[in-house]
Amino acid sequence: MSLRLHKLSGAGNDFLAWVEPEREPEPAEVVAWCARALGLGADGLFTLRQVADGRVRMAHWNADGGRAELCLNGTRCAARLAFELGWAQREVVLDTDAGALVGRRTAVATEISVDVDPPAAPPVAQVLRVGALEVSGWYVRVGVPHLVVPWASSLASAPVAELGPPLRRHAALGEAGANVNFVRYLAPERFEIRTFERGVEGETLACGTGVLAAAAVGLALGHTRLPARAQTAGGFVLTVAGEARRGVARAWSLVGDARWVGTVEPRPEAALPAPSPPRWSD
Repeated sequence: MSLRLHKLSGAGNDFLAWVEPEREPEPAEVVAWCARALGLGADGLFTLRQVADGRVRMAHWNADGGRAELCLNGTRCAARLAFELGWAQREVVLDTDAGALVGRRTAVATEISVDVDPPAAPPVAQVLRVGALEVSGWYVRVGVPHLVVPWASSLASAPVAELGPPLRRHAALGEAGANVNFVRYLAPERFEIRTFERGVEGETLACGTGVLAAAAVGLALGHTRLPARAQTAGGFVLTVAGEARRGVARAWSLVGDARWVGTVEPRPEAALPAPSPPRWSD
């Protein structure tokens, strides 16, 4: 039986989807398929299985082959694919490793909304030392852990590539580390964000849980009110809507672009490992 994978993009955060797989993907397969040069290219992969009418089971793996509890842009893409497959019409329940979420169509053909809980705990202030530099940020968990670093100047100057890796693995954030978000709060209903994602180990064009984490920190600091529009690195805007009160079930939603780009049948070579980087001659 030939393998078919679907390619989707949630605000530039791109994924491969394996529908009704006969088995779970091997970590090495995820790494190879998600590779940008020799593979199919993606920030992650998710599997999608129909549970019942209007209900699906989703599991997500990051591009490094590690399984993640939650990826909101991936969840929005899973909802879009479920609609396109005819498994639901306007609303679908997605069972994820972080719990059940509800995805909805909007009036825009390529737009998907997903309902989410506000963070269960308030953001916690962190001052992290990286070499001689002290970085002030806020730790908050939105399904997965995030460090939000408010940035006063243009995000064009944010050292995502330089500070992202050491902050992402900082000992103060625990063994699992955290995604790192550089955020500029421009107005109560608008902010900009760039994210270094663990599992991808690089900057992505968007991060749904990062946008929610930034909104939670903005609310805590009095910088933000809902609905809030987040400008992402890919050029898309993700909107956090709903109530600002914590502890209200399904009080928030994340809304934005989710596109089904195409379908591919990878050849066996797509699962071959990439060679090690060369050691150039002196």
